[in-house]
Amino acid sequence: MRTILITGPGGSGRTTVAAATALAASRQGTRTLVLTADRTDTLGTILGTPTGATPTEAAPGLTTWRPDATDAFRTDLLAFQDRATTALDLLGAARLDGEELTPLPGAEELALLRALRDAATADTYDLLVVDLPPTPQALALLALPEQLRRYLRRLLPAERQAARALRPVLGRLAGVPMPSEWLYETAARWDVELAAVQLAVEDAATTVRLVAEPGPAGTDAVRTAATGLALRGLRTDALVANRVLPDASPDTWLAALAVQQRKALDEWRDEWGRTFDVCELPHLGRDPRGAEDLAALPVPAPGDAPGPVEWPVADRLADDGVLVWHIPLPGAIREELDLVRRGDELVVTAGQFRRIVPLPSALRRCTVDGASLRDGELAVRFAPDPDLWPRGR
Repeated sequence: MRTILITGPGGSGRTTVAAATALAASRQGTRTLVLTADRTDTLGTILGTPTGATPTEAAPGLTTWRPDATDAFRTDLLAFQDRATTALDLLGAARLDGEELTPLPGAEELALLRALRDAATADTYDLLVVDLPPTPQALALLALPEQLRRYLRRLLPAERQAARALRPVLGRLAGVPMPSEWLYETAARWDVELAAVQLAVEDAATTVRLVAEPGPAGTDAVRTAATGLALRGLRTDALVANRVLPDASPDTWLAALAVQQRKALDEWRDEWGRTFDVCELPHLGRDPRGAEDLAALPVPAPGDAPGPVEWPVADRLADDGVLVWHIPLPGAIREELDLVRRGDELVVTAGQFRRIVPLPSALRRCTVDGASLRDGELAVRFAPDPDLWPRGR
């Protein structure tokens, strides 16, 4: 299934673009689902059809879904209480009733991830359009499955579960109780669920579309978003310039604003035109409402996914004695880059974004020999460690 994740700076009209993209695809005969995590029904207002906690048909071939974070949060927490009854009783904790539970901040985003997983694994739709939160929150959300899986592996390694028969003995020797089996079972179940979400996000048929208004603020936001998405290994297939004013206007204020937009658009095409498509959506003179307004927005067709982002390792041992790991980071600034080697992992920081990535097997037997940033690509050099590198290479 083709998946399009839509995000952009706050107020850029990303929900409108998501609705227009989904509606246009459904009118071409594509079975389409559009997801949103918005607590208020902005998507339903734009489409002219209310959305809710269950998938609802908004038009022929178009289904909308706004997952209910309250029910999901209540169900998960009550289930956790049931599994942790013994520990809670020992602590003298008072159990929470379902009626007093309200979702915590971030519950909407977690419900969206679960819905994305369910939709991606179902054979019901051909296209999934996801209306993500503004870019900073969207990037944190998309990074969550990978980060949580890493935390689980560090805190509750699977190999320790294999020694569950020895836990009573170890507990007596250590003088402290060892983790119960249910804790490992819960961690394993979470890992499976998170892996399914991560697989949907990182699938080769999943791409991101950035929505921004052309202008100085939009330019900065696009550059930051492009770097953050590339660091996550996500493919951006289009930059949608929203609410573009006509070039000719008798109003001097609107004319000056149109000139500023046109300048930003030229810069976007020069900087990003070779990386992804840059398209324009006209300003309708009003907030789009209903199918007729959305049809007037020439959103790009879903098309085929351009393929996954690759981080290749180049073998330059014969010429320079190093292996070079090429990491695409469009928009990255040299002064804001930082690299730290931690065992078999590399911590990459680009501005406000950070990702811990496992090293390819060949690079684990090497030491970092330097790095350079050129034309939006980070090249990290690795020199073979004589104590670890196979003899004869």
